[in-house]
Amino acid sequence: MTRARFRRTRRAGAVTLVSALTLTALAACGTSSSSDDGDDGNGSGANTDAAAPLDPKTKVTITIDCMPPAAKKAELKEWNEDVKEFNKTYPNVTIEGRSTPGQCLEPPRFTAMLKAKSQPDVFYTYFTDLEQVLDNDGAQDISAYVNDKTVPLLKDIDPDVLGSLKKDDKLYGLPTSNYRMGLLINRTLFEKAGLDPDTPPATWDEVRAAAKKIAGLGGGVAGFGEYSAANTGGWHFTAQMYSLGGDVVDASGTKAAFNDATGKQLAENLHAMRWEDDSMGKTQLLKWGDLQKQIATDKLGMFLAAPDDVTYMVQQLGAAYENFGMGPIPGGKNTLAGGNNYMIKKGISPDKVKAAVAWLNFKFTTVGKGQYDWERTKADGLPVGLPQPNLWLNDSKTKDDAARVQFATMPVQNFKAFMDNPVPGKAEPPKAQEIYKVLDNVMSGILTNKDADIDKLLSTAETQVNQVLANQ
Repeated sequence: MTRARFRRTRRAGAVTLVSALTLTALAACGTSSSSDDGDDGNGSGANTDAAAPLDPKTKVTITIDCMPPAAKKAELKEWNEDVKEFNKTYPNVTIEGRSTPGQCLEPPRFTAMLKAKSQPDVFYTYFTDLEQVLDNDGAQDISAYVNDKTVPLLKDIDPDVLGSLKKDDKLYGLPTSNYRMGLLINRTLFEKAGLDPDTPPATWDEVRAAAKKIAGLGGGVAGFGEYSAANTGGWHFTAQMYSLGGDVVDASGTKAAFNDATGKQLAENLHAMRWEDDSMGKTQLLKWGDLQKQIATDKLGMFLAAPDDVTYMVQQLGAAYENFGMGPIPGGKNTLAGGNNYMIKKGISPDKVKAAVAWLNFKFTTVGKGQYDWERTKADGLPVGLPQPNLWLNDSKTKDDAARVQFATMPVQNFKAFMDNPVPGKAEPPKAQEIYKVLDNVMSGILTNKDADIDKLLSTAETQVNQVLANQ
């Protein structure tokens, strides 16, 4: 999941169709054309060879999801600058951006959009959306359109990230951002408790010991925090299982896999921290946003998070970048990974597909350009220096990392432990949200009931998750 963090919740909002070239509001939202019939100036009758470049004489208009709304002035400014820069190379391509207040589309609306085939030509998705999109026959296979000429840095994009957009060796989109979960810490509380903020706990035993010291500061301070409501508890249960080398669903994707020694170890550790150590605070049934508020006000020492939680806490809660640091997820076997993509609507003309790939490459997968123009990002007052999103490997990673440091707006050394100790990323399970809802009950049972029967909690959840998986 991403912010919602529970991130990955699409919030409701009125969708407007705006020209990113003229900033003039159009009369209606409308849906993008998926018809290639007639000479409509949108690629009709053009060269259909996917490997051939877009003919500069062919006029193409593409609609694109999730243009920044007017409330995000800096982000919208950069979007429009990028459109103008893109048009220097592709003057024949008109980009019509769709802006939605909040964070694009909420899940019910997204589902309805797919079923109605009303998605834009280029539509925003999360890593976990591929199956739903393909079930609705919504995305174009763009394998033939994406190569080292159309996406020159293709070989340097993390294959795990690209893998989220592939099925049966077919590629259905390009990534825009990614994250891997780690341990977010409050550096002030670490120092007050006599802990080294540059060396966050690397094991769950170390987390437990550090949490006791931080909670010992008193004043209502908790050492470690966890979610247990609104599906976020199940999300973090999954992350902890991954960190210990376990899983929540078996390799076949048909059976629950958490009711084992690893799952019991996880549950017993949290129960001990909550009830024996009293290091997790008395307020429970927390969801996304609650832990962020606690750590931003120096009431929480650490919790599992992704790097962009820091941006939220600074921009929305008034915290300071300097107060936070990050290490890899304790245990370090695997970590929950996720992110965002754009997919391309099935059925649009080949030239529209080519234009879409060209735009996505310019905006999202070019070091030093688009979203990776860190000098501009700093000048516009937006954050620079967080370790993610970072799609890159090889020379591209070296160049991008150097630019992040050069134009950083925060102390990048606070994230050194996270950066220097990468943990393999693992995707969310199938039917993730339904499974997380079930596992919320395990987390809430552990954290709200001193006499919780852990074996029964895990067994009941196993039965329920098996029922979820049987209904795929």
